[in-house]
Formats: sequence, C-alpha cells, structure tokens
Amino acid sequence: MNEQDGQSKQDGQNRQYRADAVDREMAVRLLPGPVVRALGCWWETNAAAYADGTPGAHTIRYTPGRWAHITAWPKALAPTSASGDAALSRAQVASTVADALRQEAFREALVATYVWGKGKRGTPGGSGPSALHKILAFDGLDAALAAAVTALREHGAPQAYAALQGQVPGLGPAFFTKFLYFTGMAVPPARGPQPLILDRVLSRRMRQLAAAVGRASGHDVDGSIAAWVWSDGNWSPHRYQVYLSFMHAAADQLAAEDSWPSDAAPDLLECALFTTAWETSD
Repeated sequence: MNEQDGQSKQDGQNRQYRADAVDREMAVRLLPGPVVRALGCWWETNAAAYADGTPGAHTIRYTPGRWAHITAWPKALAPTSASGDAALSRAQVASTVADALRQEAFREALVATYVWGKGKRGTPGGSGPSALHKILAFDGLDAALAAAVTALREHGAPQAYAALQGQVPGLGPAFFTKFLYFTGMAVPPARGPQPLILDRVLSRRMRQLAAAVGRASGHDVDGSIAAWVWSDGNWSPHRYQVYLSFMHAAADQLAAEDSWPSDAAPDLLECALFTTAWETSD
C-alpha cells in the first residue's frame, strides 16, 4: 500500500466515523421543534382521513389502460380494459399483497405495490409500465422476491432489503422498499422494526435532518456527510436499518405530543414526512 492509498483509506474511515457520530446524535435528538410543529399542522389537516392512526386511506389514482401489457395483474386492481382512472389505497394494496403472498404469487404482490407507487406518473412510454415490464421479464425475479420474503420472516427488514438490493435489474430501493413495506404487514419480521418505504423524497427529508444535527454537533459542519449517507438512491442495508430505527423512535416521540395521535403507526409518520416541509432554523 502506498502513501496515497493509505491516506485514502484513512479519509474513508474518518468519513464513516463522522457519519456514525451524526447517526448517534440523530437517534438522541430525533425530531426538532420545527418538524414536530410542521407534522402537527399536517395531522390537523389530515386527522379525519387517517382517524385510525394509519395511512391506510392514503389513495392514489392510476390509469389501468396504461398497464395493459403487464402480466400477473392482480384481480383486486381495476381491469386494464377499463377506461378512465381508478383509485387504489394503501389498505387495498396491503390486502392484495397479503392474498398474493398466501398463494406465493410474488409477481402479483410486486405489481400491486409498483402500480400504487407510480400512480398516474406511469405513462405508456414512460418509466412506469415499460420499466415494470422489463422487471417482470427478469428470469430471477420470483427467486429474488421469495428470498426477500423469507429473509423478512426469518431475520428482519434490513436482511430483506439486502436480499433484494442489486438482484433485479431496474428494481431499485425506492420501489422494492414499497414491496417490503406492504409485505411486512402480512409477514411480520422475525425481529426488529417493521419495514417502511424509503425513496428519494424521504431520503432528502432525512438529509435535511442530518445536516441540521451535523451543524449543531460539529460532526458535519458543511453538510457533506449528510449528503453522502442520505443520497438520492442506492442506500446500503445499514442505512436502511438506521432509517427504520430513527423512524420508529421518532414515531414514539410524536406519540407523546398532544398534536399527534398517541396510537399512530410509524408509517403514518412516513406518509406525513413525504409531503411535509419545515424551516431549518428553530
């Protein structure tokens, strides 16, 4: 190893040390005041829709006809021959995935979560139907999805994440965590927290929180560590574990607030963070 290689390794170790330090600070500080207040405002607006403390009523609209060439189409979804748009809620996807998994129809489970994730953004020649068609054409898809379900059942969410990462061309974490999230409702993990969705929007929310903690603690004054660990994609299984631990702890924090339902599930926080903005200074 030459001197330059040694310096590069040392720099990498120092960066990881700082990243771990920011993670530890976030785990202690959790959600700052401005975020708690912003989420309280979100709940005040959405309390009637999510009265059961879950985002099960969170509904998207999609156009079935745009997915006409997709095989393994779940019967619970509107037929692709239907005209116009249809609605699909989280609760409906959860039920569809549970039914599919009982029959080991892994592709149907994936299709339901993918269509819900894309909604009307899935256009005939766009990244929705065409990308899903390529994913479904992959010979190893069933084995990869089955391995993830087994890993979740026997080990936990981070292991299920690792079982899918890089295994299916075109299926990245923003969408396979949707599969894991809905699968986790039917197949509880052996240990650890329930899986949650992690996509680019949620990663950017975490980046904003991490950057603020890094500045306040002195571990990441310029925000470079936050930008590194909370990038726009390709998160490691360790990063997913950090995310889940933070989200579940933050959900407990919010449950003690008068402005948030005491019985709310962690996925209500995920749903809220997706659409909530806040000022960075308290």
